Amino acid sequence: MNPKIEFRYSDVYDRNYRESKFIQKYLKEKNQTYPDKKEILEYIKKVEKLWNKKSEEILKLISKVSGLKWKEKRIICYVIGVGRPFSDPLTIRTYGKDTKRFINTLTHELIHNIFIQNTELYKNWNKYLKIQYPNEARITQSHILLSAIHWIILEKEGKNAIKKEIEKYNKNEDYKKAWEIIKKETPKKIINKFKKIIN
Repeated sequence: MNPKIEFRYSDVYDRNYRESKFIQKYLKEKNQTYPDKKEILEYIKKVEKLWNKKSEEILKLISKVSGLKWKEKRIICYVIGVGRPFSDPLTIRTYGKDTKRFINTLTHELIHNIFIQNTELYKNWNKYLKIQYPNEARITQSHILLSAIHWIILEKEGKNAIKKEIEKYNKNEDYKKAWEIIKKETPKKIINKFKKIIN
């Protein structure tokens, strides 16, 4: 059964990002400002509407493609103004008027999340990664399977969607390397290897 994704704004949680010196410096360099509470709440309404149209398909695909089951009935997704997204607690930032990027980032973090919910099975894959890719950074290793699964999901939207997702990580060598490995080995081969290891 697919979990229910509940979008939530926490003033206390968001304040940690709003008042972060690192984020303030980042915004100053980009000549941007941190969104106010009203802007974030309006953004949540927009992404929630878009997510409701796609949620069943995306959540089902994550489970089907990975071969893993959702264990939690509800996942809270905290929406912040600016900051690094991560999977637990599930936290996604706003992207101006771009709601599609939010959905793509949410999908990425939900794949991480299903791995966390199946930690015992995923442990065997981690062992394989250390043997198969001993010289790769931990971030590269942890994103080989994840991005292979995301690739299959993005295929539904066409090749351009995959291209855009890959281009997002061009400036980060560790993420870029993961995509290069996927291109070379193909997403299906990587996913099939994972399924053999966990079964």
